[in-house]
Amino acid sequence: MSDLSSNSPNQSWDISKIIKSIIFIIAVSASLFHIYLGLTGVLESFKMRSLHLAFLLPVSFLIYPLMKDKSNIITLLIDISMFVISSLTILYLSVFEYERIVNRIAYVEGLTTLDFLVGVILILSILEATRRIIGWSMVIIALAAILYALYGNLMIGPFAHTGVSFERLIEQLAFTTEGIFGIPLAASATFIFLFVLFGVFLEKSGVGQFFIDFSYAIAGRSRGGPAKTSVVASSLMGSISGSSTANVTSTGAYTIPLMKNVGYKPAFAGGIEAAASTGGQILPPVMGAAAFLLAEFVGLSYTAVITAALIPALLYFISIGFVVHFQAVKMGIVGLPKEKIPKWKYVLKNAHLSIPLVIIIIALFLGYTPYLAALIALASVVLVGAIKKSTRMSFRKLVITLSQGAQATVMIAVTCAAAGIIIGVASQTGIGITFASNVIGLAQGHLLLILPLVMIASIILGMGVPTSAAYIMVAAIAVPALVDLGVSVLAAHLFALYFGVFSGITPPVAISSYAAAGIAKAKPMSTSLVAFKIAIPAFIIPYIFVFHNELLLQGDWLDIIYAIITALIGVIILAAAIVGCYLKETNLLERLLLLAAALGMISFNSVIIPIISFVIILAITVMQIVVIKKKKINYEIEHKVN
Repeated sequence: MSDLSSNSPNQSWDISKIIKSIIFIIAVSASLFHIYLGLTGVLESFKMRSLHLAFLLPVSFLIYPLMKDKSNIITLLIDISMFVISSLTILYLSVFEYERIVNRIAYVEGLTTLDFLVGVILILSILEATRRIIGWSMVIIALAAILYALYGNLMIGPFAHTGVSFERLIEQLAFTTEGIFGIPLAASATFIFLFVLFGVFLEKSGVGQFFIDFSYAIAGRSRGGPAKTSVVASSLMGSISGSSTANVTSTGAYTIPLMKNVGYKPAFAGGIEAAASTGGQILPPVMGAAAFLLAEFVGLSYTAVITAALIPALLYFISIGFVVHFQAVKMGIVGLPKEKIPKWKYVLKNAHLSIPLVIIIIALFLGYTPYLAALIALASVVLVGAIKKSTRMSFRKLVITLSQGAQATVMIAVTCAAAGIIIGVASQTGIGITFASNVIGLAQGHLLLILPLVMIASIILGMGVPTSAAYIMVAAIAVPALVDLGVSVLAAHLFALYFGVFSGITPPVAISSYAAAGIAKAKPMSTSLVAFKIAIPAFIIPYIFVFHNELLLQGDWLDIIYAIITALIGVIILAAAIVGCYLKETNLLERLLLLAAALGMISFNSVIIPIISFVIILAITVMQIVVIKKKKINYEIEHKVN
């Protein structure tokens, strides 16, 4: 805002101050609104989601101006106009015409001209806010989805549909809970907002510093130790929370800053958190709500399901741990010197600061919703911080933190609203189910062809919807086809569940990654791509247990042990290939050989290929050790000469 008016600097300063005041007031009001609802009860879905967006969408045009560095009076007027127009648009839906809109019969009672205009403006406002915050990538995908809805009837082939009128599309996207105000925005409006606010309170109150000190004390001296600690914390929390996004926003509040502090880039830190948190839903003992559904579908006890799911889940988290380690080796991130590691005596003096984390875990275990658990944890941060003067928050600091917490959620809310456009089009055109049915038909009974098609179908159906919903759809459409081809019932259902879960970090609708990006202050799409790359083992492990039921602890114990050992070596070497670093950074040939060897270790129904793969791994290991030793000797000789 520094160049608003070169002729009147005082006026420019006054305008900037007014805008900052408006942002501050709206942000504090948004936080108080969500806290109040946490205490009194969440509103009806459309009302809750629209009011949530009413706070955060308009203010996004002031927080993210059209021209960040070269603002002038014209761009300022555009920003203010967008603020006013988007405010009136959402208030029209959430307040002025709310009763009529929610009581009308959708798709039967037509929209008025003003309704139609409001819907169009809302969609355009969301797309413009998305462009300002995260760039063109998601905007282009949303526009492509809209064009597909309007003109897909002109296509030839299986993906053609009967056509959607412009008015019906606007109604779907802006006047129902199947579009903009769908499930992604529901997540943002409830637990995401409060968990992000919780994270900001952790940071600003000083309570978060305890977690940093504790993690450094445990693993600060190892390569990437704090990031390894965050993987463990996220996996355990993800298992009991049942929601990948809720886990990202709770544990990520302190693990992401921790990883950034030791040298990991923001997108990588967010990606690690998203990948680990999402994986929590495949980790026993809880595994999220979908695991209970799976037990019902398969006809096994829940204990049998979590026993079978244990080894694949552990393999996944071991691979993430090694991704963190190899990335630390690649970037030269070393452990901290002993003198910089907090002493346990000092850390334990502040052990009471861990109470908020204990409280949130207990609340989730006791069956409280993530929304209420976040609210309880938020209150506990303030109360625990008040015990000591150093962490006590003044009234002024409380209000400022309320503002900063709400501002931190703007990116997430706008991104979720944009994701709702894509999901709304998928729902309206039926492309998800059409896609699933057609790709499975293409396989023509060949298991090696049908598995990747089921994977793609699961990911498409799982984008932006809860894991349970995605799993149910795939279980109904694709799983019977797998069982008919000889796949065990349990393996077939777990295969579908895995890809339903990991659709949460698969671009373009990767809600968990977007939440992590908001905390990491990184670009959502970049974070999503990093998370997807880190989670590649999760896209391979299901293939292993389909062909090797031994990983599900089914079969002879010698075969089970062999399968576990080869798979373990495979995922570790795969992590090295993903990062491009093993004992040292790899060249292209080494990286390709490691990738081939990793896949070879988990090859189907073969002994020779794993043996050859192991020899390749051993050879590269020896060569890298020799190179490292030579460099060390040369370095020592050089320094002796000097």
